[in-house]
Amino acid sequence: MNLEEIRQERQKWMTWKNIAPLRQALSELDELEVKCSFEDTIKVESLKPLNEAQSTKIKEVAKLMMPWRKGPFDLCGLFIDTEWQSFLKYNLLEPNFNLKDKVVADVGCNNGYYMFRMLKQEPKEIVGFDPSALYQTQFDFINFYVKSDIKFELLGVEHLPFYEQKFDTVFCLGVLYHRPDPVGTLKALAKGMHSGAELFLDTFMIDGQEDICLTPEKTYSKIPNIYFVPTVKALKNWCMRAGFIDIEVLEITVTTEDEQRSTPWIEGQSLGSFLDPDDSSKTVEGYPAPKRVYIKAIRK
Repeated sequence: MNLEEIRQERQKWMTWKNIAPLRQALSELDELEVKCSFEDTIKVESLKPLNEAQSTKIKEVAKLMMPWRKGPFDLCGLFIDTEWQSFLKYNLLEPNFNLKDKVVADVGCNNGYYMFRMLKQEPKEIVGFDPSALYQTQFDFINFYVKSDIKFELLGVEHLPFYEQKFDTVFCLGVLYHRPDPVGTLKALAKGMHSGAELFLDTFMIDGQEDICLTPEKTYSKIPNIYFVPTVKALKNWCMRAGFIDIEVLEITVTTEDEQRSTPWIEGQSLGSFLDPDDSSKTVEGYPAPKRVYIKAIRK
């Protein structure tokens, strides 16, 4: 597989009619002297007061890039209240990893929120994988001010086995249930990792002691591209078949509107519209409501 050819082809995505205006808007931003902090809210603060035109431009560009899924962000006083309170997931996982001097991949990195958070741990390198021109443009918007060395690749999990380097730590958060071949996806992750490397994964799950999974007929929580929702035992089996050992369940959580909700920055439906209005323990389709399992596994 020639990744360089794929990269060149996908760079053309930046000229799509819905993306090109966003890229143009990025090119018109003013350089600012800033300081950045990477806490629950990724914060960029200007060291000098902005004039009205600068503040207006930042807001205009941020609005152009909607919907904003992962975050939140504060850009020079503009608060981007994203659909997901992503710090809840990151803070749950953070006590379980040490990224100092590690080569790290975030597969399905969205706009890079988690990668910006990782900067505090001083990894050797961070590479984000996400085949979305919008998400790369959102990342580039934030990184225009942060000026990190994070690398964003318009590539997917299927490209990891052919990537130019192997990784010490891989994050794959909220991706597996979107893949029609979960074991194949896990194998691709494993092939992109050193022996002994750590995988941090979260995915939808269903309760049960058997090694089975739910296969939604059409949609799950109104989401069409959800293929398999396993029990924890089934998920562990998938991981073992893919070449992982020492599979540890870190946490099981029920997704609530404290974590995922509709905001003016997405202008669309969110979790509250995806659940049965008379029974929040079920989705609108009648399936068990979203519950997530977080695991840590070691590449054999």
